[in-house]
Amino acid sequence: MTAAETRTLVPSLVDGKWEHLNGVSHPVFNPATGKTIATLPYASAADVDKAVESAHAAFQQWKDTPVVDRVQPLYRYKTLLEKHANEIADILTRENGKVIEDARVEVRRGIQMVEVACGMPSLMMGDSLNDVARGIDSRTVREPLGVCVGITPFNFPAMVPMWMYPFALACGNTFILKPSEKVPLTPTRCIELLLDAGLPANVFQLIHGGRETVDALLAHPLVKAISFVGSTPVAKHVYTTGCSHGKRVQALGGAKNHLVVMPDANMEKTVEAIMSSAFGAAGERCLAGSVLVPVGEAAGPLLKLLTEKTREMTVGDGAKEGMGMGPVVTADHQKKILGYIDKGQDEGAELICDGRTRSKQGPGYFVGPTIFDKVQPSMTIAREEIFGPVLSVIRAETLDEAIRLVNSSEFGNTTSIFTQSGASAREYQSRVEVGMIGVNIGVAAPMAFFPFAGWKNSFFGDLHAHGKDAVHFYTEQKVLMTRWF
Repeated sequence: MTAAETRTLVPSLVDGKWEHLNGVSHPVFNPATGKTIATLPYASAADVDKAVESAHAAFQQWKDTPVVDRVQPLYRYKTLLEKHANEIADILTRENGKVIEDARVEVRRGIQMVEVACGMPSLMMGDSLNDVARGIDSRTVREPLGVCVGITPFNFPAMVPMWMYPFALACGNTFILKPSEKVPLTPTRCIELLLDAGLPANVFQLIHGGRETVDALLAHPLVKAISFVGSTPVAKHVYTTGCSHGKRVQALGGAKNHLVVMPDANMEKTVEAIMSSAFGAAGERCLAGSVLVPVGEAAGPLLKLLTEKTREMTVGDGAKEGMGMGPVVTADHQKKILGYIDKGQDEGAELICDGRTRSKQGPGYFVGPTIFDKVQPSMTIAREEIFGPVLSVIRAETLDEAIRLVNSSEFGNTTSIFTQSGASAREYQSRVEVGMIGVNIGVAAPMAFFPFAGWKNSFFGDLHAHGKDAVHFYTEQKVLMTRWF
């Protein structure tokens, strides 16, 4: 890292121009080294107002642009993203810490969102029926809302923003992105490419900041819709505040995801999936498996193999090829995760893989993969979202007991069952109160053309991210009735 790189100022895109704002500045770190790689100036309230006013002024012309023309920049954007995919993944790993292969997969998943949004001429089609009454025809059309805002987290700085703005733009809205202040470099590079693809000036604004910036967006009278992904407490704040100001809001929150393993499961494949789910992206994702529920006789062979494989897992700088897991995102988050491991021991869980031994292996923010056995449902590590590479094992005697455990959680993002029994899988899928369910899948993440369907305290709102829900979220429906004399 050169001295020049450590002094890099991250720009915002306001009113069609890249600017280095004059607000309070904060450092951006490489979590593998702890070194500062950039400086991020925050937007002021005046900057937020300027961005919203600019997006509002650009809305009518963009709305009136035919949908087949609106998607042309997205087609070109997809091509540019593919061309620069490895570059974006490198930036992502440098500021987020995830291993380079995970970063490349994330970029590919983001590109899939753009691909689906390019189909907006079909996705926005309405319905029609002639002669609903004598001489009267009826049809529906979808129209954009106006200025839409995306507030996105640190853990997927390329993909999660693309859950939002490709759909919003293709529907005819203008858009303001406020990414996590921890990882501003990845979304900034992505938006540079979006402008290179020919998106008209002022249709997109990119601003950086913390809570004050978010609250200014939530309260601004010209903002029509808010999309948010982050922790449950902040999701609740965004939802209640946005709704109180008359916004349409979708707020995706946290999770506590259960992986249920039946005795008939293919143990080799199951352990592979569990490790990817629990320790991929250092456990910093809302779809991470964080509670493992072996049923009956599954516990013995499952935990034996899982422990062996976990102890072999390589932990280090995610930019190096072949690493199994990188660092967590900040020193504060590392401290929080280590505190949960201490808490698990204090409450009586049996620590069979201790990730604290990896935390001092270098200057970065490392926590090794951690497994607790004999966890009770009432323990803190069994109930609260840790958002790190910590897996809690709660044993169950029967599938019924496992289902009751899953349904007792305040969260309902995702869950998976591992089994060779179609009957067990069908019963599980039918009875669990969770929005996304996998069978022999470690991370049941839906593709871009399906919705990201969290339940309970994992989601606040009515329409979910991406898929057809995104089209409905970013548009309003008109019903038109016509009679000619």
